[in-house]
Amino acid sequence: MEHGPGDGSSPSPQDQPSAPSDPPDQPPAAHTKPDLSSGNQPAGPGAAAEALAVLTSFGRRLLVLVPVYLAGAMGLSVGFVLFGLALYLGWRRVRDEKERSLRVARRLLDDEERLTAETLYLSHRELPAWVSFPDVEKVEWLNKIVAQIWPFLGQYMEKLLAETVAPAVRGSNPHLQTFTFTRVELGEKPLRILGVKVHPGQNKEQILLDLNISYVGDIQIDVEVKKYFCKAGVKGMQLHGVLRVILEPLIGDVPIVGAVSMFFIRRPTLDINWTGMTNLLDIPGLSSLSDTMIMDSIAAFLVLPNRLLVPLVPDLHDVAQLRSPLPRGIIRIHLLAARGLSSKDKYVKGLIEGKSDPYALVRVGTQAFCSRVIDEELNPQWGETYEVIVHEVPGQEIEVEVFDKDPDKDDFLGRMKLDVGKVLQAGVLDDWFPLQGGQGQVHLKLEWLSLLPDAEKLEQVLQWNRGVSSRPEPPSAAILVVYLDRAQDLPLKKGNKEPNPMVQLSIQDVTQESKAVYNNNCPVWEEAFRFFLQDPQSQELDVQVKDDSRALTLGALTLPLARLLTASELTLDQWFQLSSSGPNSRLYMKLIMRILYLDSSEVRFPTVPGTAGASDLDNESPQTGSSVDAPPRPFHTTPDSHFGTENVLRIHVLEAQDLIAKDRFLGGLVKGKSDPYVKLKLAGRSFRSRVVREDLNPRWNEVFEVIVTSIPGQELGVEVFDKDLDKDDFLGRCKVSLTAVLNSGFLDEWLTLEDVPSGRLHLRLERLTPRPTAAELEEVLQVNSLIQTQKSAELAAALLSVYVERAEDLPLRKGTKPPSPYASITVGDTSHKTKTVSQTSAPIWDESASFLIRKPNTESLELQILVSQHSGVEAHSHSHSYSSSPLSEELEIWEGLPHTTSSAPELRQRLTHGDSPLEAPIGPLGQVRLTVWYYSEERKLVSIVHSCRSLRQNGRDPPDPYVSLLLLPDKNRGTKRKTSQKKKTLNPEFNERFEWELPLDEALRRKLEVSVKSNSSFMSRERELLGKVQLDLAETDLSQGAAQWYDLMDDKDKGSS
Repeated sequence: MEHGPGDGSSPSPQDQPSAPSDPPDQPPAAHTKPDLSSGNQPAGPGAAAEALAVLTSFGRRLLVLVPVYLAGAMGLSVGFVLFGLALYLGWRRVRDEKERSLRVARRLLDDEERLTAETLYLSHRELPAWVSFPDVEKVEWLNKIVAQIWPFLGQYMEKLLAETVAPAVRGSNPHLQTFTFTRVELGEKPLRILGVKVHPGQNKEQILLDLNISYVGDIQIDVEVKKYFCKAGVKGMQLHGVLRVILEPLIGDVPIVGAVSMFFIRRPTLDINWTGMTNLLDIPGLSSLSDTMIMDSIAAFLVLPNRLLVPLVPDLHDVAQLRSPLPRGIIRIHLLAARGLSSKDKYVKGLIEGKSDPYALVRVGTQAFCSRVIDEELNPQWGETYEVIVHEVPGQEIEVEVFDKDPDKDDFLGRMKLDVGKVLQAGVLDDWFPLQGGQGQVHLKLEWLSLLPDAEKLEQVLQWNRGVSSRPEPPSAAILVVYLDRAQDLPLKKGNKEPNPMVQLSIQDVTQESKAVYNNNCPVWEEAFRFFLQDPQSQELDVQVKDDSRALTLGALTLPLARLLTASELTLDQWFQLSSSGPNSRLYMKLIMRILYLDSSEVRFPTVPGTAGASDLDNESPQTGSSVDAPPRPFHTTPDSHFGTENVLRIHVLEAQDLIAKDRFLGGLVKGKSDPYVKLKLAGRSFRSRVVREDLNPRWNEVFEVIVTSIPGQELGVEVFDKDLDKDDFLGRCKVSLTAVLNSGFLDEWLTLEDVPSGRLHLRLERLTPRPTAAELEEVLQVNSLIQTQKSAELAAALLSVYVERAEDLPLRKGTKPPSPYASITVGDTSHKTKTVSQTSAPIWDESASFLIRKPNTESLELQILVSQHSGVEAHSHSHSYSSSPLSEELEIWEGLPHTTSSAPELRQRLTHGDSPLEAPIGPLGQVRLTVWYYSEERKLVSIVHSCRSLRQNGRDPPDPYVSLLLLPDKNRGTKRKTSQKKKTLNPEFNERFEWELPLDEALRRKLEVSVKSNSSFMSRERELLGKVQLDLAETDLSQGAAQWYDLMDDKDKGSS
């Protein structure tokens, strides 16, 4: 430091600092010069200065007493003197603090300069990248490659700007029709990559790279607008930031990588040296722009959610999904409070210290939110909630900055940053986070919301959101992503001029706009838009296609979002017809809805008011060991009036016609067909038909059954898809209201498929009303066998309704603690589990369930009383098989359960035809059971071989029977049918169906010969005839199709019974 002339006596040589501590570039004369000058000063002037200093100090003390004298002369109280003294002491304190701060800062600056000089040599050494950043690698080899290809990149850039960018600029504005690039040079300074970080294990189908890039280049690009004699350009540019590069999808063919996506996770540092910018902004239409706005637009174009996609293979599947992929998730940020903030407000020129008026800025990428201002508070309570979209994990950060609101410039109070990966890992993160660059903490609650394609979760989410208080906006239940692809045949403007279309998408009061495509009535946008939804069941998407002037509407579309809730994967990917537009004007969009689901163990859904909990039921039952007598066990259950009133809907999926072709071969050059199948959705259940290969007019002939109630407004949702290896293509949909079917009992219609150019589907719906009788069970089974197809599951013959009311006297857990039981009812492969009643030995369930019964004579119902796994009580179960015994016997068995009471199982048959006839005696060779009828719709003769009984046994072992059918008089292979062979039985069961295609008049001229045969031996081809029967079809009623037993005859005999 320099010494002024007023420093007093100079230091002695012993007090000089030693040489090693001096800066190396300072000469010794700089220290000796003050000593020589001070040594030559005379003594007289020094004494005079000392005397002057004494007088000045005395004068100051007199001036301090002047206010005291004036106060006494004016008769003022001592309080005024004390107030003035306090002001003076406060001023002195503030001044001393500032001087102390300046001295500390100067001392730190001197120390920093000294340390920098001592360690300066480290900057000339090449340190490995892993010294400071173990996960960042240097890629000098890549920089050498970039330097080598830099001139060729310049040639490509010149071609791109001249052939692609310039025409787009000329078409974007009528004032820029003479816009041209006059010079394009990338310069000699290439882009440098300072480091590369690879993120392994994120996704096996992609490679994730973070490139730390730095470009300080001498790029020169000149443009000219000849119409206005304007020249401008760029001469030099700097760009610094972290560029994320995603290589996906990985494919099993050259070049292995399907596309490259590039973007900046955070806004990079961008500085452009413009030339002639003032002249360019004087052009009409550009005068509203500024240098800063242009740089902000360029920087925002490179930052998420914007991406630069470079496809590497032709016909890349789902390019829109790569260009704008679905978000990884949503983070709900609860900005709760802050504490211990620093005070920034000062009054009376800093003499009086106030508080602060804090507010917070919350940022995630380009998404920013500002809280309200809390006046005069160092521990503010905000209680605000924001929802942000997360595109990349890891990489994106949550940034919260706290400021003090001031009239001129807001003061900075501190900031915090947190990687979103920590929120994803925790699920729910509730903590106080320290503020960097200031003092204090901020309280955040962060929730990770997963995106689920499950509409069944919506009611649960809506119920949870109703109990959440959120401001300034209510919590969202879902997110909608709209991929705006293109439009076709938009109407022209006046004078047959091409429009400049753009699209406005609105949901309630939120509106987003696409870019404008100039001079084109078939525009291609390829943009993505995202909306938060509070209640998708009631909201609508409004789409307006307008000219860029916003004055002319080219088309409109209103889409209820409830339609997405019934779509497959909550996705619509199709053409939409525009209203108030041309006759062929349509818009292609892909809409994807996802439910925002908080998957956390901390979430507790509020209970519905008025619902009795398990504890209420427990309190009603007497405690074990109580002196109060337990109520008697009930003899009858008391189900509600709706118990056992369900119907069964039988759905026949028959065929379709004129489906659209989706298959393409040889890169789309060869048009194929489709492999269609049908999806059905009803009453919370889904069914799917088989796939018919390479057919636009498929026939399924499949039957599905579902239990339905009489609740109004039910609909059967039907969708047709084309089966593909990757993603199935949509072929259309339709809906059928069940009101008419439940009222009339029958519906047989051709339904036009919606949202596709062509296609229709043939469905037949039957309402089957159960009846409380078991007399005609055999007849029902016969009818089911007639309409049973080879492709459908076995049809049900009865409906079983079970009501479980309560249990009593269940064993205690470990002898003293009551269990938490529930009941499980199983019929075949279908099960129903009741609710769990906590800690009681006499639970009350009051629940019912219904089951479709296919073989009532053989199927069984299993009832188990179980407890939660942690309780350790053994399960008590009872299994009962329904037989042909009277229901009264079954009731006796059921009521004999030691710990449960339940309703009698109610088996109800669907069809009644009167009493069954008595069976005729069996002939000596046995009998075969057949059903023969004519299916007029398909012009087919149908025969079903059910079984045989009491066959003749000629040898020691039972035969290996099978049935052979021959349509006489033809004896060739074309009319011969044969069942499978059963091993060593006299009563084989076949249940196999056979068909012959022939007209009815020809069928009536034929005879059906049915032969029951058996293999003679393993090595012999001879067949042993066990018996045969010959049916004259002209004498057989082919319209009823009833199953009958026929006596088998010898070969010489013919006849039937």
